[in-house]
Amino acid sequence: MTETIELSHWINGERVPTDRPSESLNPSDTRDLVARTPDGGVAEVDAAVAAAKAAFPAWSEASPEVRSDILDKAGTLVMERREQLGRLLSREEGKTLPEGIGETVRAGRILKYFAGEALRVHGQNLASVRPGVEIQTYRQPVGVFGLISPWNFPIAIPAWKSAPALAFGNTVVIKPAGPTPATAEALVAILHEAGLPKGVLNMVVGRGGVGQAIVDHKDVDGISFTGSQGVGAGVAAGAVKRQARVQLEMGGKNPLIVLDDADLDRAVQIALDGSYFATGQRCTASSRLIVQDGIHDRFVTALAEKVAALRVGAALDPNTQIGPAVSEDQRETSYRYIEIARGEGGRIVAGGERLQLETPGWYVQPTLIVDTDPASRINNEEVFGPVASTIRVKDYEQALEIANGVEFGLSAGIVTSSLKHARDFQRRARAGMTMVNLPTAGVDYHVPFGGSKSSSYGAREQGFAAVEFFTQTKTAYSWS
Repeated sequence: MTETIELSHWINGERVPTDRPSESLNPSDTRDLVARTPDGGVAEVDAAVAAAKAAFPAWSEASPEVRSDILDKAGTLVMERREQLGRLLSREEGKTLPEGIGETVRAGRILKYFAGEALRVHGQNLASVRPGVEIQTYRQPVGVFGLISPWNFPIAIPAWKSAPALAFGNTVVIKPAGPTPATAEALVAILHEAGLPKGVLNMVVGRGGVGQAIVDHKDVDGISFTGSQGVGAGVAAGAVKRQARVQLEMGGKNPLIVLDDADLDRAVQIALDGSYFATGQRCTASSRLIVQDGIHDRFVTALAEKVAALRVGAALDPNTQIGPAVSEDQRETSYRYIEIARGEGGRIVAGGERLQLETPGWYVQPTLIVDTDPASRINNEEVFGPVASTIRVKDYEQALEIANGVEFGLSAGIVTSSLKHARDFQRRARAGMTMVNLPTAGVDYHVPFGGSKSSSYGAREQGFAAVEFFTQTKTAYSWS
């Protein structure tokens, strides 16, 4: 067992304790209490938004070099403490330790990237149609942003939402996910240690009511949300109702097409990586494996063997390859969909049984389901666990049609040696991101992230695209 962390809100640059009726448990060992957490509400949100609003004028008018230096220092601190932070992340969320450390380094890189972007906010000089008139466009910060982050990337996503908001001169109120508040709080603490002025970054911990209070608050100028479709729809409606900016990332049911001409070993490894690592709890995970007839049986046999051999265990055990689900609800969701798939005619060729390990935790046996129909629930609803299903197809055109045939459109992949099919897939796949001979999960931090259809709404996240959401363009005319 490790020491229990006593969490507080962060409001106006200070830790603000409240009652602590909530707990964050270690999903690898539910006897281990990671943190006691406050359960904030409207009063805490009001105080946090007021602090952010008061801090906005000075922060937005500060030299971009000030903002850059703070973010760069925070990125350095995160990477220097990657072992400590990665261990906390793995203990609280359930990722294996290498995954936890890797995500922590990613967060540090994101902070450093946006330290650079703070100095690179571009404008334009344009010719007027009227003689003697000059036109300039430039970007200005928007105001107070509410950031609602998920549990599956508890340090990387708070970093990729808060870093651009802060870099471009906005102030922030963040609500971390219920299962992983300690990891998010560690990031907020480091940003303050790096020199953020009071009120610029605030955090309110709590349940869904905190998020709703942020969405409804009249002084919150924009909302960035990552989570489920159902909650996202409510966030969008609330923000649009009062004309606040809104940006949503809401998951995926991502296809991986494997064509007959694919390298079998590479295809199997790509599917294994994209479908199962991080316990399948990635919105970009390959949950639908669409496999052409000629390679299907060999692919299934090889993949099933590798899935069955995956070592499931405690996140901090160096021998573990697949950690636990983040919560009991997530574990039960995976097993419920396995039974639904069985009932719809799917055949389990690896996994599918409940695990009983030495320590009490929310473990899920990695599962591969074959002989599924494109219209079945397992191929249309997001499971968010280490569960993948295969669909047999006769050719590329059928594979592409099935890949595009769901309401999600976040990430889509293909494994093939055909340049013709690879290029065609990049053009015609209805997804915000496409992968050729790569896992659907795994994206760079310095390029745009987002999907199409029901996966995303609003401006893209990350990279150079972040400036679109976190700034507004001003057009200035002058006569000389």
